[in-house]
Amino acid sequence: MPHVNIKHFPALLNDEQTSELVSAITEAVTRAFGCAEGVVSIALEPVEQQAWQDQVHTPEIVERNHLLRKTPSY
Repeated sequence: MPHVNIKHFPALLNDEQTSELVSAITEAVTRAFGCAEGVVSIALEPVEQQAWQDQVHTPEIVERNHLLRKTPSY
């Protein structure tokens, strides 16, 4: 606990970019939840743009909007 899953359009992140992203998220999560960084897990899940509506937008954003703390502003 806690687990963060970031779904995104496929992007080529180099090792440094990935490390910086993971570090920033880990820092924010440990600060917010008051937990050790060793209990945080983070997944980066690429989703093809043509599948976004069906795999992410409808099930995760529309149908679970009560869980959102930041909504997209298209």
